[in-house]
Amino acid sequence: MGFLHNKKITTKARGDAAEDAALDHLQAAGLQLVVRNYRTPGRGGGEIDLVMRDPRDGTLVFVEVRRRASGAHGGAGGSITGVKQRRIVFAARHYLSRLSTLPPCRFDVVLVEERIEWIQGAFDAG
Repeated sequence: MGFLHNKKITTKARGDAAEDAALDHLQAAGLQLVVRNYRTPGRGGGEIDLVMRDPRDGTLVFVEVRRRASGAHGGAGGSITGVKQRRIVFAARHYLSRLSTLPPCRFDVVLVEERIEWIQGAFDAG
């Protein structure tokens, strides 16, 4: 009966753990959390895993966190397709539309595999 007490780790739980690790890594590097899991309203919009601010220059950093158990199929970085980038950019534009002044911005990716890799300026909004 012991197997009934073992909890199967879900994909969502793994994703949440990867986001936690990425957030810890970025905060240790000096970035400040603005919002986590920002979603545009309605269906078919986009989501940003972490919105961070770099206090050194005020840059707003939109962060996509990717976790992969293996390097197959390009690893975590290979899963950020053009479609995924467009959805992140869409969500970032929605987020920015609520602000009175536009800060400098960038799109970063944090890959959580066997180690954490932070790619600053991973892609552009254009």
